[in-house]
Amino acid sequence: MRIAKPLLLVTTPIGVLFGLLEAWRFHWWLAVLMAVLIGVIGGFVWLTVSRIRRERGAAQAPSAIASNASQRS
Repeated sequence: MRIAKPLLLVTTPIGVLFGLLEAWRFHWWLAVLMAVLIGVIGGFVWLTVSRIRRERGAAQAPSAIASNASQRS
């Protein structure tokens, strides 16, 4: 896992770019559709991450308020 994770992080974007290039060479509209699909997937990933961060922050906020109140007393 120590070698696999960095290797996947490097080779996956290279493979996606190569796939877009080959799709462009085959039919330009296919590359456009693939790019739109990648953008939609990226948007959903961003929405998911932002929601998790927002909910995690909301769950930690009451404990932070309670700890600040106890420190003031």
